[in-house]
Amino acid sequence: MLTSRRKATAPTAAELLDFARRTAADTALVRDLPLDPDGRTWVRLEGPAGSEAWLIGWPPGAETGWHDHGGSYGAFVTAAGELTELSLAVPLPTQGWRALELADGVDRSRVLPEGKGRAFGRHHVHQVENRSPRTHAVSVHAYYPPLPLMRRFSRKGGTLRLELVERPEEW
Repeated sequence: MLTSRRKATAPTAAELLDFARRTAADTALVRDLPLDPDGRTWVRLEGPAGSEAWLIGWPPGAETGWHDHGGSYGAFVTAAGELTELSLAVPLPTQGWRALELADGVDRSRVLPEGKGRAFGRHHVHQVENRSPRTHAVSVHAYYPPLPLMRRFSRKGGTLRLELVERPEEW
C-alpha cells in the first residue's frame, strides 16, 4: 500500500487572524493567564499549521517599543482591555541599515478594543501599548514562520534606528 505525505500548507495571514480571534474568545484561557502588575506576562500556545502563538498580558502602561518580526507575518487580537498600535505604513529594508529617516505621513495609529485585531505582513514595524492607567489588557499573537528573530528600534522624531537583534533563545 502506498502512502503519500502532504506537505503542510503555511497558514495565511487571514487564517492566523481567525485563530487569534477564536483564541481571544476563549474566556477561560484568557482569565487563567497570570498577570503581573509590573511587567508583561506570556504563555506560548500551539498555533495553526506550525505557526508560533502567544497569549500576552499587559499591565497598565506596558508597551513593546518599536520592533519587527524578522520577516514573519502574523496577526494579533485584543482579548481583554484595549491596546493601541502605532505602525509605519512603509516597508523597511530587511538588512544593511542602522538608521533611516522616515518621510512625513508614514505614521499610523489604531485602537484595538476587546475582540478587535489585525493581520500584518512580513515587513511590518510597530509598537503596541496598553495606555490604560488602571486596567490590564490581554492579547493573542500568531506568527508564521515562527519568529526567527526580532529587531528592536529606537525612534526619535523622524529617525528610526536599529538598536538590537534578539534571537528566540533570548526571550
